[in-house]
Amino acid sequence: MPEPDWEIPLNLQPDPDDCSYDLEAALRCVVSLRANVPDDAFTADSLGTERIGSGVVIRLDGGPEGLVLTIGYLITEADTVWLMTSDGRAIPGHALAYDQATGFGLVVALGKLGVDGLELGDSDHLSMGTPVVMAAGGGRARAIEAKVVARQEFVGYWEYLLEEAIFTAPAHPFWSGAALMSQDGKLVGTGSLILQQGDQGGQRADMNMVVPINLLRPILDKMLSTGTSGQPPRPWLGVFVMESEDGPVIGGMADGGPADRAGLRAGDHITGIGDETITEVGALWRQIWSAGRPGVQVKLQVTRDDNQLTIRVTTSDRSKFLRTPLMH
Repeated sequence: MPEPDWEIPLNLQPDPDDCSYDLEAALRCVVSLRANVPDDAFTADSLGTERIGSGVVIRLDGGPEGLVLTIGYLITEADTVWLMTSDGRAIPGHALAYDQATGFGLVVALGKLGVDGLELGDSDHLSMGTPVVMAAGGGRARAIEAKVVARQEFVGYWEYLLEEAIFTAPAHPFWSGAALMSQDGKLVGTGSLILQQGDQGGQRADMNMVVPINLLRPILDKMLSTGTSGQPPRPWLGVFVMESEDGPVIGGMADGGPADRAGLRAGDHITGIGDETITEVGALWRQIWSAGRPGVQVKLQVTRDDNQLTIRVTTSDRSKFLRTPLMH
């Protein structure tokens, strides 16, 4: 499986002379990742059956060797995972864990990766303007010098929310699972998305959304032992909701999911839950998650073709719709 041929422009790559740590050694800890998912998997249509990104080998006191942190959507329902090292070796891996709340995923290598791994840093110390390195698998040619440009809430249309995500620029073009490294060469985040934002002059500015590493610390032991965070699962609608001038609007639904079965439709505007008025997607997710455990019924107020409707949706546990990773 050949790797895509691409490089970050030389003027955007990190300079080893500017680093207080061994940059080349740190970058060797970042591996390319390729996962394959069965055609009939629940996420095959939305996320694809062949997923390509990166992961980073992490070093834990007393932890397993060959542990790779990535972004979870790359390995969700994967039946095969391959890790490509910077020296060109392909090592099989096993999708070990996925936490839906944070988005982190863990892979364990089934062979020797030949690196010690990066130490986890402290993402809380990152502030506006802090220099960082964002690195995909493949060495310095696939790493970019960047800065933190924001620390703020991120709301995802797929029933996802981070209270304080990290945003960096310039954006890395291959962000999925990329390692965010601080000035001391420690791992402080995992790349999740690229976002486009217009400035006042009409120019487009691209940035990466990164999941802070400090969200991993409280759940890491449980992820290693159980494959999940150990936290109670959240009630899930199976709906994709975007912001609009008129409030949250449904853009689509998971086939066979709770919202689909309840009769919600693309184009429905969600105006409330129960007696609570809803005007933002973030407030929608928080209200649903506070309703109880999966299986709880939520009463959605929606506008459809100028008609006001009340639709009751019995929520589910999202993980029940997903394939369990094959053991190797």
